[in-house]
Amino acid sequence: MQLAEPQDFERVLSSMCTEPHPAAREAAERFLATNPGDPGTYQSVAILEERAVDLLGEVTGHPDPEGYVASGGTEANIQAVRIARNRADTDDPNVVAPASAHFSFTKAADVLGVEYRTAPTTDHRADPEAMAELVDEDTVCVVGVGGSTEYGYVDPIPEIADLAHSVDALCHVDAAWGGFVLPFTDHAWNFQNADVDTLTIDPHKMGQAAIPAGGLLVRDRSLLDELAIRTPYLESTSQVTLTGTRSGAGVASAVAAMEALWPEGYREQYDRSMDNAEWLADQLAARGHDVVEPDLPLVAADLSVPMTEELRSRGWRVSKTGADEMRVVCMPHVTRSMLRSFVADLDWY
Repeated sequence: MQLAEPQDFERVLSSMCTEPHPAAREAAERFLATNPGDPGTYQSVAILEERAVDLLGEVTGHPDPEGYVASGGTEANIQAVRIARNRADTDDPNVVAPASAHFSFTKAADVLGVEYRTAPTTDHRADPEAMAELVDEDTVCVVGVGGSTEYGYVDPIPEIADLAHSVDALCHVDAAWGGFVLPFTDHAWNFQNADVDTLTIDPHKMGQAAIPAGGLLVRDRSLLDELAIRTPYLESTSQVTLTGTRSGAGVASAVAAMEALWPEGYREQYDRSMDNAEWLADQLAARGHDVVEPDLPLVAADLSVPMTEELRSRGWRVSKTGADEMRVVCMPHVTRSMLRSFVADLDWY
């Protein structure tokens, strides 16, 4: 049976993944069969993973980071909740997050047996006062978002961290998508400018690594040790990751992408992507659509469901927010030429 061709990115506008950088693609192929889940045996990729964590620390303002390369943001968020649950002294743990938090926290709550409480947002951002109403002595983790999935908005992370620590909970920041653009903004979001304990950041999103390459970082080793289990039949004696066997492709491609692009390549890409988002927002507003002002390179607007379906029938891969706004994510593969073609099809409708 002949394999189908992979998805062409020419009309993909709603995905938070993108084409990998050429160096990342080549590195992924080279390390495809290695297993960082067994670092004692696969020592070269284990060294690469240490380098990946160090580079992610540079991106997130942490001079001495601990963590690992995960399969993606979902795994990293689950692990952050697991750390918080394991360190806490309660039989009835709960996690508090804004309603804009990623659906992976619902999965985390289900898998880990914790209560999940969400607070309403204000102007698409977390409202610390509303979150404070849900926090109590059994709260183990308070979540802030560094670039929400639907709108690309950034929560007030320092205030959320203060709220978490007021009840001896951990502050977790989900910057899976935003982590590689936020360093070039004025937002306070990372280890350097907020009292963050754990953080999710995905090289396979705006970092331009090959899938799967997520990232979980923690402020200090003691938090990562909350995940450790014994591995008696491996050369290494313990493991903190959620998955056991992992392909080294994600690790190697993350390192290759970051070494090629951090920081100037990412800064230039952020500028291009943000310019594209602002251009598209202006074009949609000029056509009478209500547009959510972009904070990061993501545009949401009130295009009707029939209009969105017509765009899909023309090959555009676009999605809707929970409020039925169309969303366009200006990833590295999204060019001004693509957006001009998109707007032309919109005008045709």
